Amino acid sequence: MRTIRLNLKKISTIFGFALTFSSGVASGYSELSDFYNGVRSLGMGGAYTAIVNDETALLTNPAGISRLRDKIVTVFDPEFSGNTNITEMLPAHKLTGAAIQSPYDLLQLLKENPGKHWYAKAQVFPSFAAPNVGFGLHAKWKYDAEVNSESTNYRLDYVQDYAAVLGFSLKFFGGIVKLGGSARYVNRTEIHRDFDPNVASIDMNQVASEGTGLAVNAGLILTAPVQWLPTLAVTVRDVGTTSYALTSGMFLQTQTRPADSPQVVDVGFALNPLLSNTTRMVITADYHDALNAYQDEDAMKRIHAGVELNFDDVCFLRGGYHQRYWTAGFEIAGRFIQVQAATYGEEIGTSNAPKEDRRWVGKFSVRF
Repeated sequence: MRTIRLNLKKISTIFGFALTFSSGVASGYSELSDFYNGVRSLGMGGAYTAIVNDETALLTNPAGISRLRDKIVTVFDPEFSGNTNITEMLPAHKLTGAAIQSPYDLLQLLKENPGKHWYAKAQVFPSFAAPNVGFGLHAKWKYDAEVNSESTNYRLDYVQDYAAVLGFSLKFFGGIVKLGGSARYVNRTEIHRDFDPNVASIDMNQVASEGTGLAVNAGLILTAPVQWLPTLAVTVRDVGTTSYALTSGMFLQTQTRPADSPQVVDVGFALNPLLSNTTRMVITADYHDALNAYQDEDAMKRIHAGVELNFDDVCFLRGGYHQRYWTAGFEIAGRFIQVQAATYGEEIGTSNAPKEDRRWVGKFSVRF
């Protein structure tokens, strides 16, 4: 058992830190974080509640599983994202992902770039999904980090998730009502703390929290059987709050468990006009974490809206509004290959001092 634990730890270190774009640290800003948000959604302003129609519904709104037209087997679908500072810092310093294998290595790079925010994330979701049921394995590494402009503080927020997901959905009244639920068993490792930039080392076993938990999502989609298919949707993520104290973690020997993930309710609306025999449009808007809006001085951070143009299910163009910043994206879909990319702005400031972090995301999928 000890050997297995050490091997898993080694695999996690190599895959999570050796790939710079795969890993994630967070920077202590008031960024709203989702367990999952994919490239299609981010190209459309971060909205997904009323429009999700593929295997990613298992992680967002499980009622969307009923929208699948056929079975989908996703074999390989790496998704990488980062911000513009990454694309500036890495080439300038001639570094690669292999040169940054730990939060301490990242600190050395950021000490040379004080005041520059670092964001990087990668995720994969091999899965099987049919019109009413699906399952998959999800892995995510996410970094937000920054050494402040005075070089007096290193803020590190890191999240690593490994999850097994199972979901189902049902249709009622000829598809007017879709109801779904999903459950995921998650191993989470996280760090959310400040460090002295002159620290001699960062021991993951000492500074990280790790544990496992069982999370549940539930969703409802209502679609009127009239022109443009007006749709209302709601999803409840982490129903009843998700705790990560179920068992100890898989990779580290930490003394603490990750913070609970609170229950979140998202609401969405969509229209689906048919422009021609080969061209369709999706217009959508979401309001995220609606029940806690009263706690936020800046309600604009919760608003997400977007548009998608679909040309014969082969070429997709997307645009939107994400926390007051523009987004754009595209997709080229073949029979077995899918390529997607998007750019969006994330609000990492405060209501009194807004600050945009411009980000990019790309995904390549092999599906059958």
